[in-house]
Amino acid sequence: MQEWKPKTELGAKVNAGQITDIAEIFTAGLKIRESWIVDKLLPDLKSEIIFFGGSPGKGGGITRTSTRRTARMHRSGRRYRISALVAIGSPGYIGLGKSSAKEHSVAINKAMEAAKLNIIPIKMGCGSWECVCGKGHSVPAKTVGKSGSVVISLLPAPRGIGLCIADEGKKMMRLAGIQDIWTKTEGQSQTRYNYVWAVYDAFRSLNSVKIDFPEPKSIVKAEEVPKKAEKDETAELEAAEAAESATEVEAKEEADQTKEKNKAIARPELEGGVEVEG
Repeated sequence: MQEWKPKTELGAKVNAGQITDIAEIFTAGLKIRESWIVDKLLPDLKSEIIFFGGSPGKGGGITRTSTRRTARMHRSGRRYRISALVAIGSPGYIGLGKSSAKEHSVAINKAMEAAKLNIIPIKMGCGSWECVCGKGHSVPAKTVGKSGSVVISLLPAPRGIGLCIADEGKKMMRLAGIQDIWTKTEGQSQTRYNYVWAVYDAFRSLNSVKIDFPEPKSIVKAEEVPKKAEKDETAELEAAEAAESATEVEAKEEADQTKEKNKAIARPELEGGVEVEG
């Protein structure tokens, strides 16, 4: 890897080690203008090529390709242009970029660089009423994204459902770390270019909403369990001691009353506490 010379103030801070977490950049609302910043702060970044191109098949239909070739007429003949669409991601982050060039490899590399500049954070959670695990395996709430005629809704799903989304959408979900999702699409969803951009827009829309869910009742923090158990045990012991003391007092009073009755029955000559002579 060639030595990188920062060209922006943000790049200089990252290179100097003043910023070590990409979350600090998004929290401060800064714009990433150098792709090297993403490479340095997210070393485990992965990428996927979106197959949005196509060529006619022998029996009809379209054979999907990794790039899309377009042509324009010139006086010297046809001039071709190659377009590529690449998604990048890391758990909690996703980026999408498109670029074009005269060669396939060049177009794919340029699209990858553009995706790094478009990277955004993703809010993850467990927003399904069927699951209260509290882990970030899905989205925390319903979100809607739109691109062209395609409108897609991402719905939180319980654990174990999997990715209920089209193949190109699954690539983005796996890159972002989403394990369970339900989706609903409207419009011409066969247009893969608009489809993946609608998914990206849905994630971006989710970031514009402040979400502060209360902690599920069924989930108790590990630190609170011993304290709660200790309080319950103390209360039970106090209640048991109080009940035992009350039972002893009642038993003593009952025994005294029985003893006095037995004395009165055994000596009938006592009347009013004075002995009567015979």
